[in-house]
Amino acid sequence: MAGHSHAKNVKIRKAAVDAKRSRIFTKLSRLISIAARQGGGDPKLNAKLAFAIAKAKEVSLPKDTIEKAIKKGTGEDQSESLEEIVYEGYGPNGVAIICEILTDNRNRTAGDIRKIFDVYGGNLGSTNCVAYLFQRKGQFIIEAEGQDEDTVMELALEAGADDFKRDGDYFIILCDPSNFDQVAAALAAKNIAPTQSDVARVAETQVALEGDVAKRVAKLLDALDDNDDVQNVYSNASLPEDAYAS
Repeated sequence: MAGHSHAKNVKIRKAAVDAKRSRIFTKLSRLISIAARQGGGDPKLNAKLAFAIAKAKEVSLPKDTIEKAIKKGTGEDQSESLEEIVYEGYGPNGVAIICEILTDNRNRTAGDIRKIFDVYGGNLGSTNCVAYLFQRKGQFIIEAEGQDEDTVMELALEAGADDFKRDGDYFIILCDPSNFDQVAAALAAKNIAPTQSDVARVAETQVALEGDVAKRVAKLLDALDDNDDVQNVYSNASLPEDAYAS
């Protein structure tokens, strides 16, 4: 995997998306609404909602926007009805891609996502066509600089992590989603701030790509990320940094 750091891929793509702040606000507001709809509007009793609110605060989503999103989810504000959908497909070179969607119009979103796949050399697949290649995991990506590897590994494993590994300049911690909160709390107690923490779909194996095909895959992933209805995009592609160059 030399030159194809998964952690670095995640950081590069996250930075590119975070630059589009208004789009991020829309995505996070919808995430909060869905969490509130499923588990209620009290984050103390709804771990998924607490996680969504924490993510929103990381990018300074205004408090009133968070409160409005919660009300939409609980039904107090019925101006928008959202549903969760998962789309799966293939990119150039057959790489596996999963998109997690929140939409108020299933037909519109299906057409938009299919078109993006088509334009960038991929194709939308059927349900479960690639899902088996991924596992849902709590994932923490931590910059290795300034951290003692043995200390961080011991802390993570004692807190309930399943796996700890080094990926270039980063440590990656994986855990069962049910242990996410306690691993996060253990890291926070030692003032260890992850570059990214999330409950994600983690590919069991990575496919390393180079050159033009890597750039085509990067463009497809970015185009999917740009869609307002797409919450998260996951792939088993491992790409060099220059694949994301414009």
